Amino acid sequence: MKIALVGATGIVGEATLRVLEERQVPIARLGAFASRDRKGAVQFRGETLDVLETTQERLQGYDAVIFASSEEASGTFAPPIAARGNIVIDNSATFRLQSGIALLVPEVNANALRAGQRIFPVANCTAIVLCVALAPIRNSVRLRAVQVATYQAVSGAGRAGVEELLAGETAVLSAKPEPEAKAFAAPIAHNVIPQIGSIGPDGYATEESKVRAETRKILGLETLPISVIAVRVPVRYAHSEAVFFQTERRASLDELSEAFEKAPGIVFHREGIVTPRDVEGTDDVHVARLRAEDESGTHFSMWVCGDQVRKGAATNGVQILELLLERGMVHAS
Repeated sequence: MKIALVGATGIVGEATLRVLEERQVPIARLGAFASRDRKGAVQFRGETLDVLETTQERLQGYDAVIFASSEEASGTFAPPIAARGNIVIDNSATFRLQSGIALLVPEVNANALRAGQRIFPVANCTAIVLCVALAPIRNSVRLRAVQVATYQAVSGAGRAGVEELLAGETAVLSAKPEPEAKAFAAPIAHNVIPQIGSIGPDGYATEESKVRAETRKILGLETLPISVIAVRVPVRYAHSEAVFFQTERRASLDELSEAFEKAPGIVFHREGIVTPRDVEGTDDVHVARLRAEDESGTHFSMWVCGDQVRKGAATNGVQILELLLERGMVHAS
C-alpha cells in the first residue's frame, strides 16, 4: 500500500508517522509532503525522508492520502484525489459535517461506514475523546442529555500553541515580559482561557459548536441536547473533560462501571484519579470519578482524559485506515 502524508512536519503529522510505525500498518511506500521542500526532515521506520512541497501531481499514485495540514490544503487537494477513486483521511474540519460523509470513531460508530465513501474526516479531537467515553452509556442505558466543560491542551493549536506555552512559562519564571499571545485569545502561561475560537451571536465559541455538532453526528443522536464550554489550559498534549450526563432509564454505578470496563478504547478507573500528564503518549480514553449526582438513577458525572494529538487526531486517523483495510476499501500492495 502506498501512503502519502500531507503536513508531515507538523505536530499531528509527526505523531501519525509514529502511530503508523507502532501499529505496523502494511506500507510499501510512504511519501511525506508539506508546504515546501525540506531535505531529510522526517523519520519513518529508521529512515530519513525528504519532505516535498504538496502539489496535485505529486499526490498521484498513492492508494491513500492522509492530511494533517490546513483546511485550505484539504479543500484544494482532497476532492481530486477522491475523484480518482483513492482514499482521503483528513484531520481538518473541512468535510466533517457534510451530509453523506460518515464521521468515524471506529470504537464508536464503525457501522456508519458505507461503500463508496472516499473522503474520511477525522473528527474534532475533543469530540473524539468525549464520544469514546459516552458510547458505552449510549449503548447500555441510552443518553438523554449531556453537559461538558473541557480543559484543552495547547497542542490543539498545533506546534505554535506548544511553543507559546513554553515561551510564556519561561518568561514568567524568569520575571521577564511575556510574549504577545498569538495562538490563543490571552496569555496561556499560568492561566486558563474560556474561549477557543471566535464567539458567535449565540454565545457559543467555534470549538464549542464543533464539539456539539460532531458529537451528535458521531453518536447518531442528532437531537441530543448538549451544552459545551471549552477552556484552554496550560497543559501540553492531553485534553480533559468534566462530563455531566442524563440517561434515558435508571442505572446503577455498577452497571455503568461494567459498561465502561467492557468498552473498547477505554481505561476505567473505579477508584482514584487520572490526569492529562498520566495519559500523554497513549491511545486510550481514561474515565474516572464516575458518580451519581442525585437519587434519580439517571443523573451522573465523570472525568475524562485523552491524548489530543494521538487519539484525538493521529491514532484515530490510522484506525480509520485500518478499518478501511479490514473492509477491503483500500488494498495493501
